This record gives sequence, structure tokens and C-alpha cells, in this order.
Amino acid sequence: MATIYGVPFSVHVRKPIVTAILKDIQYAVEPVIPFNPPPNWSSLSPTGLIPAMQDGGFTLAESTAICFYLERKKATPAILPADAGDCSRVLFFDGYAGYVFRSVIHGLFFQKIISPNILKGTTDHSVIDSILATTQPKAFAFLESQVRGAFLVGDSLTLADIAIVSNLINFQYLGFTIDKATYPKLAAYAAGIVALEPFQRALADEEPFAEQLGLSRGFLA
Repeated sequence: MATIYGVPFSVHVRKPIVTAILKDIQYAVEPVIPFNPPPNWSSLSPTGLIPAMQDGGFTLAESTAICFYLERKKATPAILPADAGDCSRVLFFDGYAGYVFRSVIHGLFFQKIISPNILKGTTDHSVIDSILATTQPKAFAFLESQVRGAFLVGDSLTLADIAIVSNLINFQYLGFTIDKATYPKLAAYAAGIVALEPFQRALADEEPFAEQLGLSRGFLA
């Protein structure tokens, strides 16, 4: 059984969790908060970031690398298409999800959740306002232009969907909404992916952590 280290509501930790559920790979989650890691954390995650994974004697860090490991561990259902073009587009969206996290989600989550609840600091509302006025519209507008169906690439769930929608979930966890008037395709797409069984199971397991931090789960109703 693989052990995934991190907090389930993390954008990055959710990626391998959903992948493992999709592929019916047995896993366990060992909660790790990067601000207070266990003594052996540097041997599991050289960067200190979550997630990390241990499967028998094999250890690995970084969410995309872990998802790729799970992909090779059990080939079906595939999260990386066989076609070179489609696979490249999936990897592009996985990379773009990293941009969305860095430019939008991380700042919002830090200001609304991490600073006041974990670090016992304050919330800088000017940072939140700036993100919502600048980088969030740009990122969402691009994604709106890319949605052409139920999935970003092909006709089944891929790493592209897992990575992008993990970010959109955390955006909504903070009480924000994907404006259906401005981003109708993106809003419908995100709701459709969230409704899939792998995400539903992952989000159900996140509920205790979400409640502890006061995250909004109204978008799941």
C-alpha cells in the first residue's frame, strides 16, 4: 500500500489521491503540515513541500512525479493519453495548473486560511483584492477559452483535469465562486469534474479537515 504524506485539502496532495482512487490503487494518507513536519521529513521530501509518497521501499516527492509513478504502477484507466499530442497537452495543463496555484490559489489560501488559522497572523485584504482583480481573471479567462467539452483533453479524466480542478476546488473552498456569467464553460466544466466519483470520494475524505479550517463546501451541494 502506498502512503501519501500531506494534508488532503492541498491542491497538490489531492492530485495523487484522486489518481489512486481512479486507478483503484490502495493508499493511506499520513497528514503532514509543512510548517510542522515530522523529524524524517527531509528524507521523504527534499524540498520540504507536500506531497511525498512511500510505496514499500520506494520514496518520491512532487505531485506530478507521484501521479506518473501511479500511472506506471497501474496503466488503466490512463491519466496520460497514448497520443503524443494529447499527452503533451495534458502535461501543458498540469504545468498551467502550477501557474494558477502560484499566481492565484496560494496567495488567497495563505491570506484567508494559513496566516490566520495556522500561523496565527493577520489577513492582508489588499493582497486578496489584487489577486481577484488581476491574476485570477487572466487565468480563468484562459481556461474558459480552453474548455470544449466535459474534459480538457480527450474524452476521459486525465491529469489535466485533476490538476486544474484541484485548484478550482480550493478557490471555492475559500468561499469564492466561478462566475457563471463570465466563465460559463469553466463553471460547468468544474462542476462536472467535481461530480465524478474519484473527486467525490476524495472530497468526502477531506470533509473533517475542511470543517476544522472553516472551508466552504457549499459548492458541493
